[in-house]
Amino acid sequence: MRNLLLVPVLLVLAACGAAGGEDVVIGAAGPIQKPNGRSMRLAVEMAVAEINDAGGISGRKLRIEWGDDDANEGKAIEVAQALRASGAVAVVGHVNSGASLKAAEIYNAVGNDSIPGDPVVAVSPASSSPELTKAGPWTFRVTPTDLEFAPRLADWARRMGSRRAAVLYVNDAYGQGVREGFQESFRRGGGTVVTSDPYLPAVYERDETLDPFLRRALGRGADALVIGGQAAEGLKIVRAARRLGYTGPILGSDGLTGLKDAGGDAEGVFVSTAFLPDRPSPKTKKFVEEYQRRYRELPDHRGAMAYDIVYLLKDAIQRDGADREAIRRYLDSVGRDGGVPPFEGVSGTIRFDENGDVRGKEVGIGVIRGGRLVTARQ
Repeated sequence: MRNLLLVPVLLVLAACGAAGGEDVVIGAAGPIQKPNGRSMRLAVEMAVAEINDAGGISGRKLRIEWGDDDANEGKAIEVAQALRASGAVAVVGHVNSGASLKAAEIYNAVGNDSIPGDPVVAVSPASSSPELTKAGPWTFRVTPTDLEFAPRLADWARRMGSRRAAVLYVNDAYGQGVREGFQESFRRGGGTVVTSDPYLPAVYERDETLDPFLRRALGRGADALVIGGQAAEGLKIVRAARRLGYTGPILGSDGLTGLKDAGGDAEGVFVSTAFLPDRPSPKTKKFVEEYQRRYRELPDHRGAMAYDIVYLLKDAIQRDGADREAIRRYLDSVGRDGGVPPFEGVSGTIRFDENGDVRGKEVGIGVIRGGRLVTARQ
């Protein structure tokens, strides 16, 4: 495995790959040097190695062009521009919702002289913002949206007896999606949202700066704490809440998956996700075992779904060739009437609707136990 810690902000290889009749080139874009991009990067490398070891795609090797967007919307635009102008026939990514939304403007642009190259398909493994639904015909995702994740959290909170929830969410497309989805579902089920506060991770660098939000929530009788954000800031909220004496359930959407690596502080946190490593599927079990053998760690949802995307693109290229429009048409038909059958992946069944959103993907609740995210049971 290459040491991608040495990869600069953007690595774009020669554009002649797919067009030259040798390697088939696909892009992979995300925060590849950050914790929330690690599993995606490793899983993509694993899938590509497996495909190439088995003979490639119709005898042609598969090669990756990496674009590091650093989970930054501005850098995501730069990455998308470079990948669109390159020989990549499709893109795996981006990971963060904000980055995917900005990149989608580039991948979907038609007839724009300022953006070289033809439109190119991008398939996100983890961008769950509902806003991405209308991004354009070249944008797909294999993760459910926050309209599915957040209601699952609301249902779980109610099943645990919670009736008064406090919500803390990062003020971006992802956090806003979690907040909106949870609040609507929780209230519809008879619950009350006692506080709903946005925060900026760069501002709240110390646990204590979150205290005013949490004290107000506790003063209003919050018996569930919901976090809409990523693991790094989520851990600060968890620690601050426990320090202030909160003993109730803490819940969050899939962005909190990385809390499993935070040690005892994150024990018992519930996470809604479209993939759990203990998923009872032979294909999933084989994937998890091989991933562990290679990397000595468990994959998360970003890795499992990125792995599925690579194999889905392989099927498209194998059948219809390494052509951007042909790949888009293939994906658009997956699981649809008159199209190709649903794709059975390690993360579950993939079928797309008319907007490129995955339909009917299972959403489970995991709980952090002993440094692992496992299926939660009541």
